[in-house]
Amino acid sequence: MIKTEALSKVFRTEDVETTALNQIDLNIEQGEFVSIMGPSGCGKSTLMNVLGLLDNPSSGKYHFLDSEVSGYNERERADFRKANIGFVFQSFNLIEELSVFENVELPLIYQGVPASERKERVMKMLEKMGVGHRHSHFPQQLSGGQQQRVAVSRALITDPKIVLADEPTGNLDSHHGDEVMNLLKDLNQQGTTIVMVTHSPAYAAYGNRTVNLFDGKIADETLNGNFHV
Repeated sequence: MIKTEALSKVFRTEDVETTALNQIDLNIEQGEFVSIMGPSGCGKSTLMNVLGLLDNPSSGKYHFLDSEVSGYNERERADFRKANIGFVFQSFNLIEELSVFENVELPLIYQGVPASERKERVMKMLEKMGVGHRHSHFPQQLSGGQQQRVAVSRALITDPKIVLADEPTGNLDSHHGDEVMNLLKDLNQQGTTIVMVTHSPAYAAYGNRTVNLFDGKIADETLNGNFHV
């Protein structure tokens, strides 16, 4: 599904040049759950931004399905993201002024889905995620675990090819963190491809493979034995 070849990202200012990613070769198969770990500043978030087409690499190749996407302009990246990628963030990124229903509905509005179809799809997704009874509530009225379930619902509502989760348990206590990880594991077992950044070895083990980054390079990879096709 994803293949990168010698992928690099360099940030430059007038005085400093920082190599955030250095010759990354990475393959991710459809149906995998890949965990990405490493110390702060090792390039994890930069890699997620490039994989999610939020940023372009400085050099190298990035193949997503049958498309070479490394050179896409901003408009092309935006269109490709909307059609293929779901995002789950550490800080949930829910819009406080919108209800749970409206937050999850938003990506469908951007895609031009008719209102009647939007309502059916959103309610079905919220029920699947166990927060259907909260559809008229606002984010601040939910627990952290419930907010992340809503954020996952929003990521999945467009039926993306892959879900990128950047520290999805980072702002949660252990109980709600476990809840979200079990949710991601269930989604993966149903066929969703997931790439997740985490600092937790215990949560990384939910994936079938762990990729360890260090100084912008892949230091090693570990098979966790949880691959589901």
